[in-house]
Amino acid sequence: MLADLIRKRHRCGKAALLLSLSLAAGLAPAQSQADLDQRFAAIREVNRYVPHEALRMLIKLEPQGRAAVPATKAEFLNQLSQATLSVGGKAPALALAEELIALGKQHKDNAILAKGMLARAYVLIAMNELRASHLAAWEAEKLANTTGDMVLRITATITSGHSHEEEGNFPEALIKLQWAAALARQYAHPIETVMALNALAVLYTSMKEYEKGFEALDEALPVAAQTNSPGRIATLKKTESALAIETNQPKRALAALLAGLELERKIGANKMIAISLVNLADSYLKEHDWARTISYSNQAIEAARPLNEESIEATARVNLGQAYLGMNRLADGKRSFEAGLAVFEKSGNKPRLQIVMMEYGEALERAGDMAGAVKAYHRERTISDELFEVRRQKAVLELQGKYEADKKERQIDLLRRENEMKSVEIDNRRLQQRVWWLLAVVFALASAIVGILYRKVRQANARLKVKNHELKQQSSRDPLTSLYNRRHFHEFMRTNAPVEKRGAAPAEEIVGALFLLDVDHFKHVNDTYGHAGGDAVLTMISENLRLILRETDMIVRWGGEEFLAFLPAIPRNGVDKIARRLLAGISAQTIEYHGHRISVNVSIGFAPFPLSPGEQPLPWERAVNLVDMALYMAKGHGRNRAYGVRGFDKFGETSMEQIEQDLERAWREGFVDMSVVLGEWPQAVAAPAAAANA
Repeated sequence: MLADLIRKRHRCGKAALLLSLSLAAGLAPAQSQADLDQRFAAIREVNRYVPHEALRMLIKLEPQGRAAVPATKAEFLNQLSQATLSVGGKAPALALAEELIALGKQHKDNAILAKGMLARAYVLIAMNELRASHLAAWEAEKLANTTGDMVLRITATITSGHSHEEEGNFPEALIKLQWAAALARQYAHPIETVMALNALAVLYTSMKEYEKGFEALDEALPVAAQTNSPGRIATLKKTESALAIETNQPKRALAALLAGLELERKIGANKMIAISLVNLADSYLKEHDWARTISYSNQAIEAARPLNEESIEATARVNLGQAYLGMNRLADGKRSFEAGLAVFEKSGNKPRLQIVMMEYGEALERAGDMAGAVKAYHRERTISDELFEVRRQKAVLELQGKYEADKKERQIDLLRRENEMKSVEIDNRRLQQRVWWLLAVVFALASAIVGILYRKVRQANARLKVKNHELKQQSSRDPLTSLYNRRHFHEFMRTNAPVEKRGAAPAEEIVGALFLLDVDHFKHVNDTYGHAGGDAVLTMISENLRLILRETDMIVRWGGEEFLAFLPAIPRNGVDKIARRLLAGISAQTIEYHGHRISVNVSIGFAPFPLSPGEQPLPWERAVNLVDMALYMAKGHGRNRAYGVRGFDKFGETSMEQIEQDLERAWREGFVDMSVVLGEWPQAVAAPAAAANA
């Protein structure tokens, strides 16, 4: 969670913080334009680290700022937007950014426009509007590069680099940030040099090029000392701690955090203090030092509360909950965890909520609360499915947009050719009036053009048919694994008729079957090898499923790291064998990824299909839901195993609704007949460290 708390938004400034405070607080009311500019320059660095104080100063100067010349008014609006955002006022900060943009348009001033677009980008990123924020940042960079304001150009380039990094485009982000650092060095702007080098160190951490990250920090620290800004040095210390954690240097990380906290307290940077306290709690949590974790978490809560920083307080409560659970204080741990989760749910930050929910399940599992862990995993899976569906819809919309763009391009091309043909016909009429003997040639030329156009239309229609086929294929397939997606499975099951029973003996009864697989400890794979490594594992599993199952079986990427297999016709007594074969087949495979051998296990829920608790078979949706519940039982009971629903007993004494509320209890009370298939633990499995403690 440390990386989530490192802010990647920086503000430009030249004056040292102590000088800023003295100038901003001590000067008499502005007597001249130069004096006003000097005061705003002095406040700029205060704004970066003590926004509450900067906001107070800016409000006091608001009459002069709004009445100033456009460039000075723009700097006032820019800083007011930043200060307002830093204290939690997202809506008024966005309104100020839009006012700044309008000012730039009014005076046709690209420097003012660029500042406005940057201010808009900062607010949108705080509102989790990532794509809109990135577009604003890139537009700001284009505008800034047309001006002679070097500080603005460097700041816009850094922000552009951050946006590419957040999109996962590390090569482009590296180009931008290296260029920003080169400009800052060339024009001797120390604060901008520190900003660019710190941004590079953060990027190198994400790229796992840790040595280069430390090199950037080594260059930045002496420059930061020249600025006489404790805040800049504290920021570098925070980045150093993240790098040290990634390179397994916990003592160095702790020392950097403590040094940064001391500097932050010296300047009264309250928000940075709260974040550092959370990071210290997180650091001690990794060492299982529960007492210090609880102490720093409580300090972070107290520091964040007056700032109205709900996300920081929520993160501290999650750390506090993990410490309590580590001490087997289940009630306290759950209460603290749920308080933090409520904030993340309220904010709508589902990616963050999914990560915290997974941590909750793992902490409950380590504490021995298997039922609570299953519920947490089920909540995490629901969020994962929602995120997967959003990503899928986005991909389909992008594909449709591309198709519509191609269609419009073809239409424009046809219209252009039609206009050309009309032009030729007009010329033909003129020629007909003047030179009758060329009439035959003109008709021949017109016929040739019509023939060409006819062939072009046929070719365009043929390409359109191919594109339609591709669109249909892509809308039914997962782009990473080429397996069927959930939408295709839904359409298939709506028209699928259950297989007819055959055979004289019960053992020969032919049924369908559903298998739902989830990769064990997949978060650890992503954390260790990155999302590209996780994608390689998902691709490996999809290939193995094709080998293990038959061509007639339907294999579906169900969502995230989940796969669903529908076998239309197998002997009933062979369902457990298929589960055993899936467990063994996947765990036996490894892949080479950047010099590492990766092997994973899966947990499985399964059942024959259709399932008939009474006289009527269950709809396929409810059957899949039961299989999903069986999967989470497999996870809650140790992973690398399969739990299957074979049938129902004493159904007159219960109901399907009661069974669905708690499948495990229904099994233990004898209402559900289940089978358990255990997987083997191969020697080569690279099990995560967390699993050993589970």
